[in-house]
Amino acid sequence: MTAPGRRSSTFSRLLRHGFTDPSAAERLLEGAELAAVRSDPVLLDALGATADPDLALAGLVRLLEGQPDATERRKVLDTLTAAKPLRDRLLGVLGASAALGEHLARHPHDWQALVTYEPQDLHPGVAEFERGLAEATDPVSLRVAYRRCLLSIAARDVCGTTDVAQAAAELADLATATLRAALAMARAAAPEDAALCRLAVIAMGKCGGHELNYVSDVDVIFVGETADGADEQQAIRAATRLASHMMRICSETTVEGSIWPVDANLRPEGRNGPLVRTLSSHVAYYQRWAKTWEFQALLKARPVAGDIGLGEQYVAALEPLVWKAAERENFVADVQRMRRRVVENIPAAEIDRQLKLGPGGLRDVEFAVQLLQLVHGRSDTSLRSGTTLDALGALAAGGYVGRVDAAQLDAAYRFLRSMEHRIQLYRLRRTHLVPEGENDLRRIGRSLGLRTEPVDGLNREWRRHAAVVRRLHEKLFYRPLLDAVAQLAPGEARLSADAARERLVALGYADPASALRHLEALASGVTRKAAIQRTLLPVLLGWFADSADPDAGLLNFRKVSDALGKTPWYLRLLRDEGAAAENLARVLSAGRLAPDLLMRAPEAVALLGDGDGGSGGLEPRGRAHLEQEILAAVGRADNAAQGVTAARGVRRRELFRTAAADIVGSYGTEASPATADQGALVDLVGGAISDLTAATLAGTLRAVVREGWGDTLPTRFAVIGMGRFGGHELGYGSDADVLFVHEPREGADEQEAARAANTVVAEMRRLLQLPSADPPLLIDADLRPEGKSGPLVRTLKSYEAYYRRWSLVWESHALLRAEPVAGDEDLGRRFIDLVDPLRYPADGLGDEAVREIRRLKARMESERLPRGADPTLHTKLGRGGLSDVEWTVQLLQLRHGRREPGLRTTRTRAALRAAREAGLVTDEEAATLDEAWVLATRVRNAVMLVRGRAGDTFPSDSREVAAVGRYLGYGPGHVGDMLDDYRRTTRRARAVVEDLFYGT
Repeated sequence: MTAPGRRSSTFSRLLRHGFTDPSAAERLLEGAELAAVRSDPVLLDALGATADPDLALAGLVRLLEGQPDATERRKVLDTLTAAKPLRDRLLGVLGASAALGEHLARHPHDWQALVTYEPQDLHPGVAEFERGLAEATDPVSLRVAYRRCLLSIAARDVCGTTDVAQAAAELADLATATLRAALAMARAAAPEDAALCRLAVIAMGKCGGHELNYVSDVDVIFVGETADGADEQQAIRAATRLASHMMRICSETTVEGSIWPVDANLRPEGRNGPLVRTLSSHVAYYQRWAKTWEFQALLKARPVAGDIGLGEQYVAALEPLVWKAAERENFVADVQRMRRRVVENIPAAEIDRQLKLGPGGLRDVEFAVQLLQLVHGRSDTSLRSGTTLDALGALAAGGYVGRVDAAQLDAAYRFLRSMEHRIQLYRLRRTHLVPEGENDLRRIGRSLGLRTEPVDGLNREWRRHAAVVRRLHEKLFYRPLLDAVAQLAPGEARLSADAARERLVALGYADPASALRHLEALASGVTRKAAIQRTLLPVLLGWFADSADPDAGLLNFRKVSDALGKTPWYLRLLRDEGAAAENLARVLSAGRLAPDLLMRAPEAVALLGDGDGGSGGLEPRGRAHLEQEILAAVGRADNAAQGVTAARGVRRRELFRTAAADIVGSYGTEASPATADQGALVDLVGGAISDLTAATLAGTLRAVVREGWGDTLPTRFAVIGMGRFGGHELGYGSDADVLFVHEPREGADEQEAARAANTVVAEMRRLLQLPSADPPLLIDADLRPEGKSGPLVRTLKSYEAYYRRWSLVWESHALLRAEPVAGDEDLGRRFIDLVDPLRYPADGLGDEAVREIRRLKARMESERLPRGADPTLHTKLGRGGLSDVEWTVQLLQLRHGRREPGLRTTRTRAALRAAREAGLVTDEEAATLDEAWVLATRVRNAVMLVRGRAGDTFPSDSREVAAVGRYLGYGPGHVGDMLDDYRRTTRRARAVVEDLFYGT
């Protein structure tokens, strides 16, 4: 009987070594089987190093109990204590697999299979496993021999002698040897059938891919042919009998259990099709009837047993069809749909525990890799591996997947496969569900090296890797570029010189020779950069060609690529991030403005991505956000000039963001179809540029005040937006119409205040007009009282006195668009309170005032329309153009604004909606005017985007006018339709203007 003190000491030691039931362990150690070694600390340490010390100890005792006599037991113990490699192997297996422990208890001599520890034993192949199965003569002995071989694989696996990929490959090689042994048994049982046919066994799935699990169906396809002149039907029947017998030998349950099911359901027509077909029958089926998933399955096809020559013929015959599968209609969408269906069919109770099929599981990695292989492997044979990790490595080496992404996927896949192996190894049962029991999780965690907190550590690592897999699966599997690449012909996807020349001509490039030089400069060489460019360019060429000037698009792309060529994120962004590549192609081929803005700051390419990296994507930023950024930049500057330069830099970037959003919304991309509501694009551009201009003026004002006066100017100062600026309707080339107002601070000298205000205005205008690579921002103050002859800045009292005594009707008209945009907010509000009675007169407009406005409008039409301009195509002053609509709406505001609150807005479209809601215009009249105003604004924006300079009429150059048409949604050859539609729309608007503006 054990003394209490000793018992307590042993109990504590067992707990420290990881035993969860130290009382039971102590009883086993006290048993006769371990009497000779119970006090040996080496044994206890070795047990404590296993995944489950309790399980390992119980398995060891059962193994010793199974030995036929004391001599054999002693032999086990002596070898166990003397040889560390054997000790680690044997106890490692016993601590990880109850099923293999039971096998050793039933076959007590099989432990000797673990004794050999030679270098050549580390990575056995098919030949070594065939020798290990050679003595098997029937299904029962085959199972025993199979488990004996499995012991050695499991021992190397749990001891870390092999990694998970090597273990999976060994399991596939053992399956190959087993299929060959089973087929040999079937042939021996029916020699007459064997004489009639040639039979090839093609491994599919994980066995074919050399990445088998411990317990998995072994997927196969059978190919049969005649032998020795036998009748084909006879031969196929004989081959079918052999194949069926081979499947039964492997699959059926005996006293030694089963090996694994052999599953032939991946064959043509599945379980409804014949088990064995001839090679020609297979080829005919795949040529005519096969579905997308069947070609995906053939990625892993590998001849493993039977007539290997026939098997190789099968693979060679079907390989070309596999690599054409991506050209099938809706190929990418079909593969994506199939993956979604797999997830949808997982029972709700299992989805969070599914290691294989669930989101973030093994199948996410496999599907993403296979889809990339099938799309890019048509022209790059280095990608044609059936092994997931090898294929992933090739995709990374070829630049199709980012190296960091590939490394993360590789690590996650290895971890998840290791978990799957440990789960299956315990009972040798086919399962992919993570167990819920604490003991099971503890064993798995410890087996993966997580010893401190095995359960928490396992759950944490599992969820972390699953999250990585899910994120990268979504990124790679749903990459827009994939579908575009899949639609290319095989020759096009490789960009050979001849294929590229032919494609450039077919796509409409005007100068194929120059285009080829650009392609050569971008894609030649063996660098990773060139490899990624070779993936991108075939698709980009098509997107450039969808514009009016594909040559300019390609040239601009080369310029951006040259500027950013050494920037690691640039090509990665285009390859990986959503619609970034397509967005860039649209932007670079849409005209001059956006590319010019981008060339001055190429890093703005980052804006074209999905926006999850902090850049915000193409969604224009609000005024508050812009003002905060610009004021912060001004605050960091050493002087006013540097502060304004920083503000202009932000303006340049944000102009590019707005132009890109406008182009993408107009042209449409795969990820973002063309916007149906053209008015929404007009509002987006007008609002974004107006907010940006206001923020730039605020920053410039802060820079000037800070340099000249520190924190406080001796007078309050405000900038009032006028015209399109005040109406939130600025275009890309618009000047900023403004008024300046100031009010001396309490106690300040009025003359000093006036000098300060005038100095501020002069400095703001000077700094904003300094020569620079940034787009100019011109301040126009001509709408001030007395026009160009009046002072640039007045006090609020001066404005009040002027408007009370001298104000003309045109000034009331102009003040309809007045809105504070920068400076002292309270002063700005008080200015608006001052002018509201002028622009919304209590009694409306008198007849004389109405006549005066009509005279002003008529004079403007006759005097300001440029000589020779076509009045039917001039967007600003022409028939039914911007001025017609705006003056009509503004006359309604002047006449009815006091009575109708909705009309008190600076925005044309909002005022028009309010007039309709108030019954001042009909629905049809409002719709006609709105359509014309939106169209004219879009044309002006298009001209600026295309030509890089402002214009109020359609360009005369054919390529430029075609680019305007493309922006407006008119395809090649439809410029005439565009002009006809413009004339028709504005003619209808002019008829409404004649009635509402010039009528009674």
